[in-house]
Amino acid sequence: MQVIAVTTKRQMRAFVRVPQMLFGDHPCYVPPIWLDEAQAYTKKANPILRNSDFVLFLALDDAGNPVGRTIAYIDHTFNKFYHAKIGFFGAFECIEDPFAASLLVSAAEAWLTEHGMDAIRGPIHPVAENWGFVLEGYDTPPVYLSPWNPVYYHDFFTSSGYEKVKDLLVYEADMAKGYEIPKRHEEFAERFLARYPGITIRRLDMKHLRDDARAIWEISNTALADNWGYVPLELPVMEDMLKKLKLIVDPDAVWMVEHEGKPVGFCLGFPDINILLKKINGNLLPFGWARLLLGVKKLRDYRLFGLAVDPAWHKRALDALMYIHLYQNLRPKNIRMEANYILEDNLHIKNALERLGMERTKTYRIYEKPLR
Repeated sequence: MQVIAVTTKRQMRAFVRVPQMLFGDHPCYVPPIWLDEAQAYTKKANPILRNSDFVLFLALDDAGNPVGRTIAYIDHTFNKFYHAKIGFFGAFECIEDPFAASLLVSAAEAWLTEHGMDAIRGPIHPVAENWGFVLEGYDTPPVYLSPWNPVYYHDFFTSSGYEKVKDLLVYEADMAKGYEIPKRHEEFAERFLARYPGITIRRLDMKHLRDDARAIWEISNTALADNWGYVPLELPVMEDMLKKLKLIVDPDAVWMVEHEGKPVGFCLGFPDINILLKKINGNLLPFGWARLLLGVKKLRDYRLFGLAVDPAWHKRALDALMYIHLYQNLRPKNIRMEANYILEDNLHIKNALERLGMERTKTYRIYEKPLR
């Protein structure tokens, strides 16, 4: 076997299709939107890679067939913010062969070492925007913008000197299985609005999406600044994310809180279109886009992607107010909601979700290894 750096269009096509070649028949595999994926690993199309140095590695068997892949990259925004020299890997996929995996891992480590990095961390996928390897919860497919992987990936990295740096947790509320928000929380919402008459809560304004994108961006960069691994978002990254979600957004799942007209909090949820992407095999043409747009309104699986509150409003339970509105407006649809990427040591959010009666269902693990 050998590992090569992707330099040609043919190699790029092979790189993009590796997950499908390896796991296309697995019930938990979900294809990406191929039109986007084909050009996503470029500085021009990807605002995260625009501020990064990166290389794509492809593992080939002795017949020249792809058997694995990964990206190694240096996020200059991250390292400037943390005054660090940490490199990242992501998009890792490989057959169940320790030698093939070691070639990919070693190639990523060598490239990052040559570029002056002190450590390597991952997986953090700069295209699919997902973090970690699945550690618990292999038996259910991933929701949109979250990962799935076979169990043997962990052995590849622990045997190569990688150690856990952080676990990310997933909580679930399934209304079809009888989930209800505790009654005291609904009564709390009424008391909260009476106590703070300047507070208003509204749905995402689709006619002024750029304005709401800017508000979400500003709140995120202040409210989440102390979260482990958080990197200040640039506005184009937030606009790119909302652009991806624009066609599938459910206004009942995105809420903006304002105090006397100024945005002070948001919660961002969306339908899990992975269910539809699997049915159309990631192909929007010729008729996949129509099936996607028609099918999204029938989905009952959702993801709570983000929730943040301006620091000036911390410890006033503004987050609970948004969750209550989210629940009240999605309840008629009898949905299953997955709250994703909860830091294992974020006791405030963990306790809040557990008090709301949500059940922990999955764990993702991120690894790190010193390079020097």
